[in-house]
Amino acid sequence: MEIYFDNSATTRVSPEAARRALELMTEEYGNPSSLHRRGFLAEQALAQARGEIARILGAEPEEVAFTSCGSEGNNLAVIGGAMAARRRGNKVVTTAVEHESVLAPVRHLSENGFEAVYLPPRAGGAVDPEEAAAAVDEKTVLLSVMHVNSETGAVNDLRAIARAARRNNPRLLIHADCVQSFGKLPVSPKSWGVDFVTLSGHKIHAPKGIGAIYAAKGSRLLPLCYGSGQERGFHPGTENTPGACAFGLAARQMWEAREENMARFRQLRERLTEKLREMPGVCINSPPDGAPYIVNLSLPGIPSEVMIHYLERREIYVSGGSACAKGARSHVLTAMGLSVDRVDGALRVSFCRENTPEEVDEFCRWLALGLEELARK
Repeated sequence: MEIYFDNSATTRVSPEAARRALELMTEEYGNPSSLHRRGFLAEQALAQARGEIARILGAEPEEVAFTSCGSEGNNLAVIGGAMAARRRGNKVVTTAVEHESVLAPVRHLSENGFEAVYLPPRAGGAVDPEEAAAAVDEKTVLLSVMHVNSETGAVNDLRAIARAARRNNPRLLIHADCVQSFGKLPVSPKSWGVDFVTLSGHKIHAPKGIGAIYAAKGSRLLPLCYGSGQERGFHPGTENTPGACAFGLAARQMWEAREENMARFRQLRERLTEKLREMPGVCINSPPDGAPYIVNLSLPGIPSEVMIHYLERREIYVSGGSACAKGARSHVLTAMGLSVDRVDGALRVSFCRENTPEEVDEFCRWLALGLEELARK
């Protein structure tokens, strides 16, 4: 029995989303920018997908632009937002536990005349709103804070962070990376008071290669690429209509089943953490109030890569952290102040709506056997 517990890296595409993408590739295959009927039908399908994403966000369709992925959206929000506002200041604030697709653009800005401030997390991995506010001053043009941490599941209170930060700078631009929360937890940029939100399709059973960015009306972003002006000029070139339509359908499926999905995630997390507490030396790194579909744990004295491959031979798939890190030591767990041994022995278990309690039991059985066997080597 294959057990796939690496859903924060990517998910299996749902049959319905796959069929929708195929329809757009083989039947409604026109270019949305073409003026003839084929182009019009493709444009209609793209508009429907945009509307589905916007509805879940509580936004207007014209505030949503499709991108190729969450990482592109993060680069666009961070660099494009900061550069658009650079006449007002040259300081950007983010957290030490962001995804690399936020941290790398911030480093790029710091190498090109911007001051960068990295907020440390609290013990559970989330950021204190008052600490975020304290880091913001009149020179700060952008604050970027993720909603759900991709490694630990820690959830940031974006509404409280935005309110606190804007006390010190009302014109501050705020970006939220919602790649790990969209479709599962409520993502509400207008009620939060944030300007930019980035999303990704392949975390919620849509294909890889499609994402989206919410940019509030009146906000300014400088594009990173230039061309024919599609997607408000943020992502120029012929749209990935099959991917966008599959993304819209998958997002609607996830959102309509959100209560059922969250109940399943909570059941799986409770079952997993209960069994992990019975294993000597195993530490749970995720906070109890984190997103229930991500559980980060550490094994005593066993490098994560060794256990990952031990489990892989049993067709059980987990990760050591973000897939984009490619095996590098977790900057997230390091910033949380965990010991080197605990960081190097970390595993991330991430659920999807298809996972079952029986899979949790089988995973824990092999994890316990692996702990016993690998400890002897």
